Amino acid sequence: MQLYNTLSADQRAELIDKAGKQRLTLSFYAYAKIEDPKAFRDALFIAWNPLEVLGRIYVASEGINAQLSLPADHFYEFKNRIEDYDFMKGIRLNIAVEHDDFSFLKLTIKVRKKIVADGLNDETFDVTNKGIHLKAKDFNQLLDDPNTIVVDMRNHYESEIGHFKGAITPDVETFRESLPIIEKQLEAHKEDKNLLMYCTGGIRCEKASAFFKHKGFKNVYQLEGGIIEYTRQINEQKLPNKFIGKNFVFDHRLGERITEDIISRCHQCGVPCDDHTNCANDGCHLLFIQCESCQQKMENCCSSECFEIIHLPLVEQIKLRKGQQVGNKIFRKGKSPSLKFKSSGLLVDTPLAKAEKKKDKIIKAAVKKEIVGKGQHYYTKSKVGMFLMEHGNIKIGDTLLIDGPTTGNQKVTITTMYVNGTQAQSAKKSDKVTLSLPFRLRMSDKVYKLL
Repeated sequence: MQLYNTLSADQRAELIDKAGKQRLTLSFYAYAKIEDPKAFRDALFIAWNPLEVLGRIYVASEGINAQLSLPADHFYEFKNRIEDYDFMKGIRLNIAVEHDDFSFLKLTIKVRKKIVADGLNDETFDVTNKGIHLKAKDFNQLLDDPNTIVVDMRNHYESEIGHFKGAITPDVETFRESLPIIEKQLEAHKEDKNLLMYCTGGIRCEKASAFFKHKGFKNVYQLEGGIIEYTRQINEQKLPNKFIGKNFVFDHRLGERITEDIISRCHQCGVPCDDHTNCANDGCHLLFIQCESCQQKMENCCSSECFEIIHLPLVEQIKLRKGQQVGNKIFRKGKSPSLKFKSSGLLVDTPLAKAEKKKDKIIKAAVKKEIVGKGQHYYTKSKVGMFLMEHGNIKIGDTLLIDGPTTGNQKVTITTMYVNGTQAQSAKKSDKVTLSLPFRLRMSDKVYKLL
């Protein structure tokens, strides 16, 4: 039986688009002793694949860590499937703050040594001896206690765009780095302070709370369900929101807005901005913050060097990146010296600007435009997008607006285009149009002509 994903991201996006179903993005984790992680992994794939589950799931002998999406009408069947396992009965499923049908486009279930890499080799450490879980209301009360120290257990690129007010935000690239740093920084307060921790969904601070209890900290607390569950509770119960900015997430969205406050800057020009992007150079793929203006000017590149590389012939680009291992450097390189306005470590709680509401953007984009087509394919290596003309016509010199739940609003002026495989000056209904694009074109994208 086939136990792995075989469809490309574009093929999966097309299926999602055609199905027309609302999908839920959710996450969950559970620490438990799993005797045979490989067999557990295969059983999950067999159970979840028919339910159209997509996502990134890690299993290990210490438990499971899952971020995924599935059709809303399969939610309860999915919940029943996971509760077949005793250690996941009654498990909390963190539903994403913002809706996106295309947050995940593959089902990937991997067996790892640990579900959260901690760098620890201490057999006496008991990960299940965790700190006290706090719901949003109690978290807020303890946060206001002057005897409390609150620590962000996430990494620098996460806390930079959003964090709890007054939190210690370690300047780290990985979770394993943060544990010894925080222990040393707070070693004088093992008994006289409340140690209050939080992370995205709870999995990291759960392990951290057990670690600090193991190291002798007496009053250890953690935010139950992390920022995701906190947001749901404060909205539902009309509680004061102590978080400011955006919550970084590890899917195509790269963030979901918690408040309208922008507390970070474009890493290239310094204007208030909290939108992450990945460098368009396939030999880089650096994750960094980039505003719309720099995105257009730099064509989604992080530096002038990468900008020059993406304009080289494809053969030359392949030669330059031959032998390079890029994947594990995406976040680490976030501290590249080419990013002049990168902030890490000691962060401010003062808003730099207010985010424009999505509804306002949609209204603005709807003025003086007409829909002409729909995304079909994106050729990653050549940076060429293809869309199908469904209405009207376009010609050289026209400006297109490409809009989608993941792509956002992107403008491009046509200087050269190919119609049905041949270079042409204009295109009409039923034509297939290809043109160079500095961003990924998705099946879910609509193509408009600005009037």
